[in-house]
Amino acid sequence: MSSKTNPSALLDEANTLPPLASLLTRAAAAPKSIAFAEGSDPRIVEAAVAALNAGVIKQAHLVGSQADVETTLATFEMLDTSRIEIHDPENSRIFDALAERFVELRAHKGLTIELAQKATLDPLVFAALLVETGRADGSIGGAIATTSDTVRAALQVIGKAKSEPLVSSFFLMILPESHPLDRPAMVFSDCGMVIDPNATELAGIASQAADSFAALVGDAPKLGMLSFSTHGSAKHDRVTKVQEATKALKVARPDLTVDGELQLDAALVPSVAASKAPSGAVQGEANVLIFPNLDAGNIGYKLAQRFGGAVAIGPVLQGLAKPANDLSRGCVAGDVLAMIAVTALQAQTS
Repeated sequence: MSSKTNPSALLDEANTLPPLASLLTRAAAAPKSIAFAEGSDPRIVEAAVAALNAGVIKQAHLVGSQADVETTLATFEMLDTSRIEIHDPENSRIFDALAERFVELRAHKGLTIELAQKATLDPLVFAALLVETGRADGSIGGAIATTSDTVRAALQVIGKAKSEPLVSSFFLMILPESHPLDRPAMVFSDCGMVIDPNATELAGIASQAADSFAALVGDAPKLGMLSFSTHGSAKHDRVTKVQEATKALKVARPDLTVDGELQLDAALVPSVAASKAPSGAVQGEANVLIFPNLDAGNIGYKLAQRFGGAVAIGPVLQGLAKPANDLSRGCVAGDVLAMIAVTALQAQTS
């Protein structure tokens, strides 16, 4: 009897949540290749192997020490080892090409080949370069590395999409079936990156979040621009910022259903919306919540997760030229599998 671990239990668990099962199914419809900066971490390898075995992705690029990655891989059952490529930055045949490309990207910042070679030894930079050069469709890191290091590598190597005003983040929140809100999944933004956006930036974050919701959930987004005020019930500069962001978003994206400024209950509960915002477009049916700053967003998603029982997938980056995402250092293999599906779907639409 084999002593190897079969990672199929991850898929069985994911399939108990219909929104997550849908993500995996849609990712498998046009599978992509994903680079993993922490390729020897057991959580990463288990999720990557599960995704490969199920056809959710077509190839896994595992970055790390050759010996360490091989040792971890040996503990899991794989259906097709040919779809795994190990990249040891210390001994990679493509190292020089990646370092030279990094110089091209950062020469305007004074990056020399010597500094680029040193940086390319960093697995986060190496994985991002695999994506930037088209060898992989998206990258995932952060199971070991900090968010700041993971995001910095993505910004320096992959960079902001030319069509986007900024890079921000969101959490995909999957609600339990027994939840009183009649919606299986929501997007919360920005909960992990932009600390205190101005009105223009907030409108840009909202536009990105709406597109992210449509791409990942497959439904029409309905945006609630959150505040401690509803339709002018309070006066403050912070309220004004949300009002201005809402106006700017409606001008830039007349295709979207958006309302603001709204208190949380007016955004989520139809009976409250009927009282507080009777003329609003969302009418208590928001599925995308836009928080006015990172304090509110970070606290809000954690309240929904810890008190409301929601599954929080993220922070997922939006606005990059190509997908690159961050994991929590406290993640488990199931969290990694969910992020694989999200990253693959982003790659389908990028």
